[in-house]
Amino acid sequence: MSVLLDTHVWVWWLTGAPGLSASTRRALNAQTTRALPFLSAISLWEAQMLVAKGRIRPHDRFDRWLRDMSAPDVVRVLPLDAEVVIALNDLPASFHGDPADRIIVATARAHRLPLATRDRTIRRSRVATLWAG
Repeated sequence: MSVLLDTHVWVWWLTGAPGLSASTRRALNAQTTRALPFLSAISLWEAQMLVAKGRIRPHDRFDRWLRDMSAPDVVRVLPLDAEVVIALNDLPASFHGDPADRIIVATARAHRLPLATRDRTIRRSRVATLWAG
């Protein structure tokens, strides 16, 4: 089974940022030999916002960087579709105020994928199956 990457895990994994442990990075690399990981389309927007705020500094022009990071041979981008919105509607109202995080969790639930995340609020909530990689 594959995995859905939270935005920060995706960025840290592909940029080599220190947010991921060596064991998690190895597990993600091993995972890709079986099946490419998934990414919610909202993560593309989140990456753009992080670049615009200066929290991420791409090694190339933004358009090239984003295309490289989301290329079909790197990750499989899942759209915000009716199934994701239905799963979003089923999330508890008290769960996470960040709309992007809500959409990422709903995407994981709609597609029955474990979620790779370091987000404490998501991890504590138990509303998504977490990736054990």
